[in-house]
Amino acid sequence: MKMQHYPMLSLAALATFLVIMTQGARPATAPEPVTTAALPAAAKEFLEAHNKARVAVGVEPLEWSEKLANSTSLLVRYQRNKMGCQFANLTTSKYGGNQLWAGTGAAVTASVAVEEWVKEKEFYIHSNNTCVEKHECGVYTQVVWKKSTLLGCAQATCVKEQASLIICFYDPPGNVIGESPY
Repeated sequence: MKMQHYPMLSLAALATFLVIMTQGARPATAPEPVTTAALPAAAKEFLEAHNKARVAVGVEPLEWSEKLANSTSLLVRYQRNKMGCQFANLTTSKYGGNQLWAGTGAAVTASVAVEEWVKEKEFYIHSNNTCVEKHECGVYTQVVWKKSTLLGCAQATCVKEQASLIICFYDPPGNVIGESPY
């Protein structure tokens, strides 16, 4: 199964997405966490997989945010419907973000997606807060970022491309330069 983790999107596509996101926008409010008992199965799975990785490094668990989940849902549907299931450009988002593209038509569960991000742990050097040379570890450090408290994720199945696209948002965002994730 081919999986990719890194964002790519044209500025024109991003501008179109931002117009879609701001139409009918309401006054900004803090995302409200949702109790675990009220969550759909996929949301529970995303949350449990993230919190397993966080517990492993002594970081407080994340809480589910419907606001973040709704934002990721809009974004993955946009990427599926308008962008041929390409990665979204998350660099201008006010949230931290991870995404995973999995091809060959295989279904990807929430826990498998998070496990893919957590695999980067082997390349993270906590003692000096760097990644092993020629390796990335930013998706892992976002998963375990101690200051992130809220999580929202969504998945889209891209039939034509025989792929799945998963995006998670984190609030507050992580990967702040000069700060350690935990």
